[in-house]
Amino acid sequence: MLRCPECSAEIDVDEDEVEEGEILSCPECETELEVSQTHPVALNPISDELEEEEDEEDLEEEEDEEEFSEDGDLLDEEEEEEDEEQE
Repeated sequence: MLRCPECSAEIDVDEDEVEEGEILSCPECETELEVSQTHPVALNPISDELEEEEDEEDLEEEEDEEEFSEDGDLLDEEEEEEDEEQE
């Protein structure tokens, strides 16, 4: 019997049948848990903070993408609009 590291609820899983990297869900607090090792079984919560950080990184990458003209020159916002209108 495994216990949730967040709320200590029992998680009904056969310890011999879980695999490293498998994702389980706590029935009480609904925290997603990753099996980090199998003998003995260790569970690590997958935090929403990590997902939020990844989302923020994706947004930053999108902001970093800038528009270039056919000549390879960097366009400012007005030139981008003009270029879009011409297409």
